[in-house]
Formats: sequence, structure tokens, C-alpha cells
Amino acid sequence: MVHPRDLWPVWPEAATPALARPERDTKDILDGLAVLLESPLIKDIRDTFVAFPGSSLPIALNKKQTACKKWAVEHLLAVTGGRIDRVVILAGWYGVLAAMLLALAGCAAAPAGPAPAAVRLDSQPRVAVVSAFEPELALLLARLQDAREHHVNGVRFTTGTLEGKAVVLFLSGVSMTNATMTTQLALDRFDVTHIVFSGIAGGVNPSLHIGDVAVPARWGQYLEVLMARETAPGQYTPPGRMTNFVAPPFGMMFPRSVEVRSAAQPQPERRFWFEVDPALLAQARALGERGAAGLARCTGAGGCLTHAPRLVVGGNGVSGQAFVDNRAYREYAYRSFQANVLDMETAAVGMVAFSNGVPYIAFRSLSDLAGGGEGENELGTFFQLAADNSASVLLAFLAAWH
Repeated sequence: MVHPRDLWPVWPEAATPALARPERDTKDILDGLAVLLESPLIKDIRDTFVAFPGSSLPIALNKKQTACKKWAVEHLLAVTGGRIDRVVILAGWYGVLAAMLLALAGCAAAPAGPAPAAVRLDSQPRVAVVSAFEPELALLLARLQDAREHHVNGVRFTTGTLEGKAVVLFLSGVSMTNATMTTQLALDRFDVTHIVFSGIAGGVNPSLHIGDVAVPARWGQYLEVLMARETAPGQYTPPGRMTNFVAPPFGMMFPRSVEVRSAAQPQPERRFWFEVDPALLAQARALGERGAAGLARCTGAGGCLTHAPRLVVGGNGVSGQAFVDNRAYREYAYRSFQANVLDMETAAVGMVAFSNGVPYIAFRSLSDLAGGGEGENELGTFFQLAADNSASVLLAFLAAWH
């Protein structure tokens, strides 16, 4: 039977001089806390106390001293944008004062310009692999190696290796605002070299079928609209000064471009389409030319598609903050934007990628026909099949990517 003490961390005893009873009691308390908390820090405090029995722990470790030193370290990290490996504070208030002066000097010497970057959680350049909700990411998380979790603002980021590539996986959350916030958060906290999205979509192009994986060449925000007033029965007229429309209206809704700026183009510009990176698209096209073997045709419940899913690279995709299950609007989206698929996140991610100058691409498998099918919407039956098909193509893409 294993004795409990054999499970404790084993640290060598410090060379212990003859200690008076109060000092011996303090040492014993520190020994116990070090074992209980498995803390090398407390073990080091114990060793220091034993080596220098005349030292005053209350002065060295009181809450004011500790809080000031902690503040100094955090302030230095903020001033340097996290570009610092270690902060050593020498002695008590003098060490804090030196750190404060150093921090203030750094602030005073810093030239006017952008605010310091957020502290990076990881220095390894990584590909951001993004999905909107958990079932879309499940297969990818299962294949991730050397996984390590980070949490920021309630978002879980998981770093590791996927098909030999350093990656950070996370959920964007459903819809445009969530996707914008979490993607920017990832770019702020990790060294993201590329963004790759994997998930499901509604099919708009009549030539595509459930289970197919679409990889559009560009994405637009088709629900960025002006809602015009009705000036006569069934007639809608936008204000005369509003001219930045990108497609014919759908009733009162007039699609518009969005305003965007970037480090490369700080002056606002209006843009509808956000282009996928050409090199990434070429890699996806080469994958498509080799065939889409391995894409699932049947669900776990035994429902099967009547066709073999295929990989379709190119064309347009559109995104907006609405789940579409309407035949008329589906036909309008295909007619007006020549869209293959529609979803609720990718164009928002594309806009963030554009603003930050980061290449992106998205793989979207059809889980439903956005209102174009017969009977009930197909999402409930085929969403996991579609999510896994998209993830399978993404894995093949990463494996072939050099």
C-alpha cells in the first residue's frame, strides 16, 4: 500500500541551523503549505527563511509589497506589449520604485502611434482553424495533437498540431458579430499567419447538393441593407443620397457595401466582396482535382444521400445574420449574388482578415438547401454529416499544404 507521503512532492530539506521555537514553527508551516499546494515558490520562501532566520517575512510578503510588485510586473508587460521574458524586482520599495520609473520612462519615450498590442498567449506562428459551433469543430479537436487550452473573455482557444501544422482552434460563435469579435481576439492574442474556416452552410446554387463542400473564392455580406420606405403600394424608394447598392432589391431591402479600413488602407473604403487568398484557393483547387474521396454519404442514423458528395472550388459565398429557410429569398440570393452557399459568419471573418492583412479561406459543406428542398428543412438530419465532410476536406487541405 502506498503511503500518502510518497505521493507528496519531494524537495530536499534546506540546511537547517538551530532555530528558535518561533522560527521552527514558521518553517514547519511553510513546509506544510509547500506540500499542500505543491508550490515551489513556498519551498523557495522556506529555504530563504531557513538560510536567513533573521529575515522578516511580514515585511517582505505583506499585501502592500506583493500588490505593488505584481502591479509593476503587469505594467511593464503592458508597456512592452508582452515582449519581455522575465522581470526581476530587487529588494522592497526600491525595486518597485525602479520598476515604476522604468515603466514611466518607457511610456515617455514611446513615440506617438498605435497602442501597445495585447499580450500574446503563445509565440508560435499558427494557422487559426475556426468553426461556428461545437459539432463543426468536434472532428478537428479529436485529431489535434499536443493540445493546450487558453481562455480569454470566455472563449476557449486550443493550440496544438493538426496534420503537421501548428494551429489554434476556436469557436467563432454563431452569427456575424460573434465571428468578428472572436476572430479579432485570436489575431490579437496569437501569432496567426492564416485563417481557415470549417463548417456548414445552406445551399443556394441549384447545381449543388447536401453533403457537397463549397470553397468560394470570395464572400460578401448580403444582409447589409437599406430598408426603404414604401412610397406606393409594393414600391420602395431609398433616399436619393444613398447610391452604394450592390444588387437589385428584395422588396424593401437594398443590399449595400460595407465600410472598412486596414493598416494598408487607413482611409475608409466601401467594399462588398472580400477575396479569399489566391494561394490558398489554388491549394484547395488542386485538392479538388485529385477528387473528394472519403466524403460521407450516410448519417450515423442510417439516412443516406442519393448522390456522392463532391468538392466545389470557386464562385461566391454570402453571409448574414439570419438563418434562411425561404425558397424565394434563396432564389434571390443566387440570382443577385451568384452565390453557391450562404452562412452566418464567413464574410465577417473575411472582413477581419482583410483589415488585418491575414490570408483566409473557408470550407463550407451543405447541411440544407436554405428553403429550396421539399418538406422540412434538412439541417436536423444532415448537419453532422456536413460538418464532418467540411472538416475532412480541411484536414486533407492541411496535410497537402506546403
